[in-house]
Amino acid sequence: GLLRSDSIPEVGEDAAATVSMAETLSEEERDELRKELAKVEEEIQTLSQVLAAKERHLAEIKRKLGINSLQELKQNITKSWQDVTSTTAYKRTSETLSQAGQKASAAFSSVGSVITKKFEDVRNSPTFKSFEEKVENFKSKVGGSKPAGGDFGEVLNSAANASATETIAEQTEEETH
Repeated sequence: GLLRSDSIPEVGEDAAATVSMAETLSEEERDELRKELAKVEEEIQTLSQVLAAKERHLAEIKRKLGINSLQELKQNITKSWQDVTSTTAYKRTSETLSQAGQKASAAFSSVGSVITKKFEDVRNSPTFKSFEEKVENFKSKVGGSKPAGGDFGEVLNSAANASATETIAEQTEEETH
């Protein structure tokens, strides 16, 4: 009697179908279904109480072990991260990014080498040597106290200072005449 081949209407099905099914049940079948309904509701209530008791017991064990919500969250995050890193997609992505990083590093390194080489080429060019020579000559004419051959930055600073000194001296001479 309880296991009939009639289908149970889904939520949203026509209400007339539900009414017609209820009309086809005998009084005895209805009584059996009401008893089964009460039994299932009682089992659900019992299971809910057992679950609540188990949850309280779990909380007590965690409290005794010193496990708090923050630690659980950390453990969950760690486990989730481990799960993510063990996936094939993560491994492929990680390998791809690693290769891209290596290629980018190699490219930056080669750009740096090219720039260094270009600076060396410029410094060794006849034009630069001629300019450097002119600066050295200018420096010695102005009366630089350091021996020739200082580093380029020093030479430029010295030349700038000498030029400024020359300009001030010329202005002073004009004012006195």
